[in-house]
Amino acid sequence: MSFTVAIIGRPNVGKSTLFNRLVGKKLALVDDTPGVTRDRRPGDAKLIDLRFRIIDTAGLEQSAPDSLQGRMWAQTEAAIDEADLSLFVVDAKGGLTPADNTLAEMLRRRGKPVVLVANKSEARGSDGGFYDAFTLGLGDPCPISAEHGQGMLDLRDAIVAAIGEDRAYPQEDDVAETDIDLRPTTGEAAEKDDEAEPAYDETKPLRVAIVGRPNAGKSTLINRFLGEDRLLTGPEAGITRDSISVEWDWRGRTIKMFDTAGMRRKARVQEKLEKLSVADALRAIRFAETVVIVFDATIPFEKQDLQIVDLIIREGRAAVLAFNKWDLVEDWQAVLADLREKTERLLPQARGIRAIPISGHTGYGLDRLMQAIIDTDKTWNRRISTARLNRWLDSQQVQHPPPAVSGRRLKLKYMTQVKARPPGFMISCTRPDALPESYTRYLINGLRNDFDLPGVPIRIHYRASENPFENKRKKR
Repeated sequence: MSFTVAIIGRPNVGKSTLFNRLVGKKLALVDDTPGVTRDRRPGDAKLIDLRFRIIDTAGLEQSAPDSLQGRMWAQTEAAIDEADLSLFVVDAKGGLTPADNTLAEMLRRRGKPVVLVANKSEARGSDGGFYDAFTLGLGDPCPISAEHGQGMLDLRDAIVAAIGEDRAYPQEDDVAETDIDLRPTTGEAAEKDDEAEPAYDETKPLRVAIVGRPNAGKSTLINRFLGEDRLLTGPEAGITRDSISVEWDWRGRTIKMFDTAGMRRKARVQEKLEKLSVADALRAIRFAETVVIVFDATIPFEKQDLQIVDLIIREGRAAVLAFNKWDLVEDWQAVLADLREKTERLLPQARGIRAIPISGHTGYGLDRLMQAIIDTDKTWNRRISTARLNRWLDSQQVQHPPPAVSGRRLKLKYMTQVKARPPGFMISCTRPDALPESYTRYLINGLRNDFDLPGVPIRIHYRASENPFENKRKKR
């Protein structure tokens, strides 16, 4: 992108609404409650013919530096320092407040270009607030309505005037757009070749979601990976609300990691804002390729932990367990043996899932965790040739034949892999509806052991084999 823009303002003036308008998607959570946004969220914005990077930020609330509001404002200041231009959003409907004057004074001291934006200008009685904005001394305010998309052309002209045409329209401003990870990632094209076993692409960008219960240490873990305080952290539970994506390189490979809100039990989620946060976390899970479930090693395997793992397996994602806060564990060997036993016993649907003890606070085990993520993604992308599968199917039926139903033996005739991500197989057989679930579990466990598919979801579908004499019988 040619330049970076930060959206600044006090709480509830419409910053996240404007952010969603500029990126063209409902990425940021929006609610009437002040202070919804806490972390700074980046995005790729498009405004008429402008392309730039935009950062949504938390609103200014006067508070002590060590408080949650103080740490939120520290994130906003980091966004201002990173940006080339600030969009200072004020509420034309509600008028100016002392917080607006404080922000204006701070932006003047920074000495960077500022565009004053008077949002909610479509409302009745907004003229007074619009004209009051002139008193801030930051130039003419640009009246817009982020909710309805009014005034976007004027906003574009104001940004070009503030940043300069050379920065706004670089000669190669569209080259980077084709490099964003928009390439197909579902493996649909490769899945059409039944016989091929393609090599794993070590250079392809990898999308990883970090999920877990509140206060499990998800944001702290990502900050440790990045080596900076990129995400808001603290002792309070439920700090993260939006699903924030960050990019970094691990051994030459681009990793796009999503921090998500903590997911509590559904019965405890009552507030609308928390429901929106959990829905955003679920979208991040569906968008990711590998999901890391962060457990609190001091209180692991709560009921909600097991439900989160089951949800991810049912979604078909590749899963890795991370037992965080390992620095608080005293008897490492005894706790590790107990965790291994519980993992095998409580998660039979993900047999062989990789589980790594880590500490987001000290950095212990992070390299092992990343290697487990890469290995699990390789398994999730695995394809097996049809010839190998049919030889394996014959041997499985010799060792343990399908049961007889109503005195008639079931026959499994043919097997092929129809998709990857996760591995899915189709078996042609007689009377597929009569095949018991226990035999399907037997085949899945055999696939895991014989083809090295630990910890990833495996799907097996059945279809009835065609009878070549059926039509002849009807003609007679």
